Amino acid sequence: MRWSKTRMARSTKISRNFPVLGAALLALAVSSPALADVKAGVDAWERGDFAKAVAEWRDPAAKGDADAQFNLGQAYKLGRGVPMDLKQAEAWYKKAADRGHVQAADNYGLVLFQDNRRDEAMPYIRASADRGEPRAQYVLGTAMFNGDIAEKDWVRAYALMTRASAQGLPQASRSLATMDKYIPLAERTKGTQLAAQLERDAVAARQKLAGAAAGLKVADTATGATAPAKPVVTAAAKPAPALTRPAAGSTIQTTDLPPSRANGTVIPTLPSSPNSAAASAGVDFATMGTPSAATPAPAPAPAPVAPAPRPAAPAAAPVAAAATTAPAAAASGDWRIQLGAFSEEGRARTLWSGLERQNQALAGLQPYLVKAGAITKLQAGPFATQAAAKKACDSVARSGQACFAIRK
Repeated sequence: MRWSKTRMARSTKISRNFPVLGAALLALAVSSPALADVKAGVDAWERGDFAKAVAEWRDPAAKGDADAQFNLGQAYKLGRGVPMDLKQAEAWYKKAADRGHVQAADNYGLVLFQDNRRDEAMPYIRASADRGEPRAQYVLGTAMFNGDIAEKDWVRAYALMTRASAQGLPQASRSLATMDKYIPLAERTKGTQLAAQLERDAVAARQKLAGAAAGLKVADTATGATAPAKPVVTAAAKPAPALTRPAAGSTIQTTDLPPSRANGTVIPTLPSSPNSAAASAGVDFATMGTPSAATPAPAPAPAPVAPAPRPAAPAAAPVAAAATTAPAAAASGDWRIQLGAFSEEGRARTLWSGLERQNQALAGLQPYLVKAGAITKLQAGPFATQAAAKKACDSVARSGQACFAIRK
């Protein structure tokens, strides 16, 4: 569909995890000639005229427009309208990131990490993880589990990996299964609780960024968060494996980022090909390896599958035992809440049995066991709207249980 002069995107529904700026800001954006050139490039890209798009973006990018700089980075990464050149892509990501383009900063940090420049990458990785970027959470969670390029903190590592898994990153789900074998139960419980706080903090951070982009002052959200615990040193029952970090030049997975907004201009997620890792709009991302041979290794992970921009949940099987006593579920809806992800199905059933008795917000909901590789996710629903799911999660979270609203 062709865009109108006042419409910057085909849909305001970008992602359930990323805020949408107001229409007034978008209307203001088209008044700038530079931004008009950026939009003309976006229109050309949507028509498949990649060379025209790149030509439209070059002048505003040279003049410092962060959106145009980010788009050129994407074009060079994909080799559309220009020869593929990852160094050029990195350079344009860096320029846009230096001007405050959040999605460019996310990509730049991951590109640095993938290029084995990890000391340079980690400040960007940490900032991206704080904003809730799942690939960055996966990298930082791995580093904190291993304790090599980040402080060793198994509680926070488990929390970060839980959040990355909840957002549909399959590598994170497999890593959680590995962590379950080595992190003591008490620390995993703390990690699950911390994961809920990390999500609240990420939402607040994204709201502040959206407000800053709109010229608004957004007050800090009072979350009642406590200071992060110091790294916990524990005596594990068995030696912990080193979760292998992505190696430079390795075969890599892709996870698309949603469209970004900077200075009010919407930049589309560049189309991707399901058969080519090079055709991803996001930065390529490697999977974790298995533990070294010197340690007891878990069963080999299945062959990696590149996730879609919004991964479809596997077919959910109702929890038979819990369903016999649970009140009737809501009639329909596209939203559920997720209460945990476990390497053992029995733990999911046990958690539901306890939560159902203790929390009135779960009354009338249908529990589901959703398989994701070696992980079993405990979900409940359905809910007609995201707001209704979040309201139930807020009630559950007050008891200390991690809870996330997800689209089924």
